[in-house]
Amino acid sequence: MNGIENNTKSLDKHLGNTLRHLRLDNGLTIAEVASRANLSRGMLSKIENGLTSPSLEKLEHLANALGVTLSKLFHDYDTPRGGAQYVKNGEGMEVVRRGTKSGHTYHLLAYDQGPKKLFEPFLISLEEESEVFAPFEHSGIEFIFMLEGRLEYTVGDERYILNPGDSLTFNAEQPHRPEAKLKMPIRYLAIIYYDSLDAMEHEQD
Repeated sequence: MNGIENNTKSLDKHLGNTLRHLRLDNGLTIAEVASRANLSRGMLSKIENGLTSPSLEKLEHLANALGVTLSKLFHDYDTPRGGAQYVKNGEGMEVVRRGTKSGHTYHLLAYDQGPKKLFEPFLISLEEESEVFAPFEHSGIEFIFMLEGRLEYTVGDERYILNPGDSLTFNAEQPHRPEAKLKMPIRYLAIIYYDSLDAMEHEQD
């Protein structure tokens, strides 16, 4: 097993333990959380036991079901000791994979921001042209900056063509998703900003 596989296994275990603790802290059963997150009980059990790598869609549904931000699930994973977090090129935490060599990857670039999470920065890579995304809806304001490729992105009823250097900012409570992959491969930054009230609500839930 190589280093990347070891890191993925370690992250899967961390996510599973965190989800289990959050569920138990809220006095919820596996069946209740699975129903809220639109997952089977068997799938949630596998995730809690670190036996599978959940997709971003599943992680977002689970975070919403438990009343926390996505970054809360990665809190304390490989926490830096200093006051700043330095992430070298290519070393962002890979939080989602689909397959091994194709699909999409989401690298969380800052995952320990103290007691209140005000933003979540992701480097997103899309490698599979045929992949279809379900719409995302979550709290916060989202900022996208296109780095590579060409992408049609949907926000609400509007569609936008993004080329390298283009940016898009929107209320993330609207349905949004990558639509058509017009030039592969595709890479972009997605930064989700939460106002202080959103951050406090997520921490209190």
